Amino acid sequence: MKVTSSIFLIAAVLSMIGCQQKPQENSSNNQAIPVKAAKIQLEDIDEALDYVGDIKAQDEATVYPKVSGKIIEKIREDGAIVKKGEPILYIDRDEVGLKFEKAPVESPISGVVGRINVDIGQNVNPETIVALVVNMDKVKINLDIPEKYLPQVTLGQEAKVKVDAYPDEVFSGKVTKISPVVDLATRTAPIEITIDNPGHLLKSGMYSKVSLVIQTRKDVPVVLKEALMGKEPDLYVYVVENNKAVLKKVAVGIRQGPYYEIKDGLKEGDVVVIMGQQRLFEGAKVAAEENNK
Repeated sequence: MKVTSSIFLIAAVLSMIGCQQKPQENSSNNQAIPVKAAKIQLEDIDEALDYVGDIKAQDEATVYPKVSGKIIEKIREDGAIVKKGEPILYIDRDEVGLKFEKAPVESPISGVVGRINVDIGQNVNPETIVALVVNMDKVKINLDIPEKYLPQVTLGQEAKVKVDAYPDEVFSGKVTKISPVVDLATRTAPIEITIDNPGHLLKSGMYSKVSLVIQTRKDVPVVLKEALMGKEPDLYVYVVENNKAVLKKVAVGIRQGPYYEIKDGLKEGDVVVIMGQQRLFEGAKVAAEENNK
């Protein structure tokens, strides 16, 4: 009998404790959970293949003298504009029995003197490289593309180019050559990208990052990668509706950087949680701080 009374006493105490705890739990559930959110906007988004490569002048000519002798005069300096056939240097020919007449070293192309390799007084011969002339109105980048991507690369295809010297600028180029032959050792094929360079901002030898755009979506809803939960094909986001969290399944398309195209599940204007969703549940109250792009 005493045992039975003790059991009832313990049950009563536990019941009282439970009644005291429930209001606290309900109170915490009623508190708004702080999150960061972003409004869905319509954007243009590209899918691209990313590579790196060195920029080269489209036309480069190594300059050799036609005769042997000593450099006696420089007509052009590095960076000077020169036309085809104009002299860059003059040589005092060292051929015995000839009347003195300085011999010109002429530019084989029109362009800019990229570098002069010799000094006045230096002896040269027809095998000596005396200068480099480059045409910088257009520049090119040569890339080796893995064979599995070749069907996605076509002549005239757009390429976006960035260089460290101008981090905020994107230069537009086009695919102008695609090799018909795949290298057996590397399983790659060379392609050439040409970029108009009217201001000569791009210099030969610059390191570049190249994005080959293989498809573009215009005016589609996009979302930050951080908003997505789960794994394809089961991807979800939390949408804020009337200050409450609503779980929605989404389908994604192409990706550009941190953004994904949304093919289904969201529309322009929806407010999507991008930070703090780990604490959310369906119907949870949220205090959303909107994040502007």
